[in-house]
Amino acid sequence: MSKIEIACFNPESAMIAFENGADRIELCHGLSEGGTTPDFEITKQLREKINIPIFVMIRPRGGDFTYSDEEFEQMKSDLIQLKSLNVDGFVFGILDDNDEIDVERNKILVELASPYPCTFHRAFDRAKDLENSLEKVIDCGFKTILTSGQKPNVSEGKENLKKLVELSNGRIEILVGGGLRSSNIEEIREFTKAGYFHSSAITDGGEFANATEIIFLKNK
Repeated sequence: MSKIEIACFNPESAMIAFENGADRIELCHGLSEGGTTPDFEITKQLREKINIPIFVMIRPRGGDFTYSDEEFEQMKSDLIQLKSLNVDGFVFGILDDNDEIDVERNKILVELASPYPCTFHRAFDRAKDLENSLEKVIDCGFKTILTSGQKPNVSEGKENLKKLVELSNGRIEILVGGGLRSSNIEEIREFTKAGYFHSSAITDGGEFANATEIIFLKNK
């Protein structure tokens, strides 16, 4: 059995994930944008109903991962507000103008989030230089990297994912996600030796997680 985080873009999906055995929820808004910061009130209501870990996305908009000063200030204030709800962690990732890990800004957010753990999201897959980027993310104080191995999906990225698991050597969790489904999780797990997996569990092109898919992901 694998550990499974479900990316939930609405409250319905979060409840489906919770009720069907997910280990953790990544809560966001904006499915079409690949995930943005969720609404405060929705997060508050879900926290009252859900007792598994909820990690909250901090991302002011879709598109790239290089943010203006104003957007960075918004990320800080969103994080501080959401932190008051006793969520369990945060998910974000900032790159600089050269598509490299922005160590200074990420560190500021990681420190603001303390003592809650942070996941560096798939902005990692747009960064240059696998090994150097891994070390920078570790230096920033993140506990997890969500990645498809710097490729469009986990199947194409499995060689790099395996390499990341080896290079990280237990210093940071490699959370495997991006095109992950119950149909390929066994192969990806055996090949990469990763221990934690991430999926939206959306199987019909809609916006809601599929309960059966979550159960299959969990039990494969």
